[in-house]
Parts: sequence; C-alpha cells; structure tokens
Amino acid sequence: MPRPLWNGAISFGPVTIPVKLMGATEDRSVRFHQVHTEDLGRVRVRKYCEAEDREVSAGEIGKGFEVSKDTLVAVTDEELEKMPLPTAKAIEIVAFVPAASIDPVRLSGDSYFLQYDGQVAVEPYVLIARALTRNTKVAVAKLAWHGRERLVLLRVRDGALVAHVLKWDDEVRDPSELASKDAKVTDSEIDEALLLVESGPGSVK
Repeated sequence: MPRPLWNGAISFGPVTIPVKLMGATEDRSVRFHQVHTEDLGRVRVRKYCEAEDREVSAGEIGKGFEVSKDTLVAVTDEELEKMPLPTAKAIEIVAFVPAASIDPVRLSGDSYFLQYDGQVAVEPYVLIARALTRNTKVAVAKLAWHGRERLVLLRVRDGALVAHVLKWDDEVRDPSELASKDAKVTDSEIDEALLLVESGPGSVK
C-alpha cells in the first residue's frame, strides 16, 4: 500500500478510531512531454514575477489571497496550519444517510482508503465497517486537510473504509436551466424508452 497522506481519527459520539488515510487510486494514463517540434528539445515552464519581470525560484514563491481587484495579501503555510478548524486531526462523522441520497455529481473524484492505526483501533474499525455494511448506509463526515475543511463520504469496500471527497452545496451548479420545458413526451414513448433500457447491452434482469 502507498504511504499515508494523513493521520488522525474517525470521530462520532464517544467513539474515536485512529486511522491513516492513503490514496485509493493511481494514475495509469500515458504522459507526454512538451517538445520543440523543430529539434525535439524539451519545453520548460519558467515562473516569472510580474512586478520585477524576472524568473523566480521555488523558494521565492508563496501563497497570496486576493481581497480585492489587484490587491493580494500574503498567506503562509504556518498561518494555514494555525487556522482554528475543529476537524484538524479528525474525520468527524456528522450524519448517516442512505447511499442513494448522495448525488453522484457531488463526488469530486478523489478517493482514499482508511486504514486502522494500531491494534487499539482494529475492533472499533471493524465494528463501524460491518455496521455500515449491514445497514447499507454511508457516513457523511468533515475533514480538515491542506488548510481547508472538506466534506467526505465514508463507505465500505471489501471490508475496508473508503473516503470519497464531496463537493459542498455551493460548489454544485444548478442544472435546472438545462432541462427543456417545451418538449412533449407521451407515456407510450416513455414505455418504449424503458424497453430499450431494460433490453440494452449489459442490462441486468
């Protein structure tokens, strides 16, 4: 398994389960380098400072937050670490909900395995995993990571807990304007479409 990306604990009620978080997927896509077509020389991206019109090194680059147009405030990693996030070292479960109630559009695509951390965590880890499996529900939790609080969905896969990062409500766009309000569809046409769905490739009876 890959090295842990985060250490903390799952927390709900009086229960605390020390866990490690690690990547659940790996990128197998083919990667290409940018090259100069004349001689196949590698094309490099260099970072320039607009104010001084010169190239800067990685050690000179920091973070800046735009408070208004053309006005930036410097923010350091130390300041981000000190932000008073209640879930700084915890995956705080806030609700248990039916899996079908989670809109897939809210899944960000980032998934992580949670591994119990130490023997003391084994029993409560297995307990919550089996409870979720038997109840067919998923857990919604908050997790602070990289200076911001994230929403995650916890579910069970082959006995292991998996965390899927979710989008917050205000990060999901309203699709209502995309739906046509003028199309006239009859019940018989819907029935025909259902037959196609039920008899289509890969359909399971």
